[in-house]
Amino acid sequence: MSGLIGKKIGMTSLYDAAGNLVGCTVLEAGPNVVTQVKTMEKDGYKAVQLAYGERKEKNSSAAAIGHFKKANTTPKARVHEFKEFEEELNLGDKVDMGMFEEGAYIAVTSTSKGKGFQGVVKRHGFSGVGESSHGQHDRSRAPGSVGASSTPSRVFKGMRMAGRMGGDRVTVENLRIVKLDKEKNLMVVEGAVPGPKGSYVILWK
Repeated sequence: MSGLIGKKIGMTSLYDAAGNLVGCTVLEAGPNVVTQVKTMEKDGYKAVQLAYGERKEKNSSAAAIGHFKKANTTPKARVHEFKEFEEELNLGDKVDMGMFEEGAYIAVTSTSKGKGFQGVVKRHGFSGVGESSHGQHDRSRAPGSVGASSTPSRVFKGMRMAGRMGGDRVTVENLRIVKLDKEKNLMVVEGAVPGPKGSYVILWK
């Protein structure tokens, strides 16, 4: 699949053709720089490595600085490989959002917001144990029983319990492109995209 690296700007709302107010996400899509072209002869597979976002040279390793210098570009914040591109790309080429069209459907990969250590009510949607009356004390958000006693005398793996929530790599598919601003490299998609404002995203065509 081909695509671009971008950034989540924030959310807004637009009216569709039927006059309904639709929640949308604004994304900055590129431009990206080709920092490596992998070939079957040298690397064993074909892929194009794209880079996006500026990073200060003092915050980059010497190896990274040398890698980006081969493509005649400054150090970048994010790199990602894409295995399929319709056009032939060379080292140092710039890739913009010209591959996308309004009305098309794309997939977006990002890292969801981290929620920290959470209980079962927030993490799994449990309703808690019973009601708050009849002498129960502080049980409204408790998980309840988690396993049998003598048989099997253990808790099975995968039991839904409290734990760290969020911070996962999430891909949302079938997001419709509502609007494109190719001069400002902005894209508006219908629906929500994981992650906070300013987080990096990967746009899949």
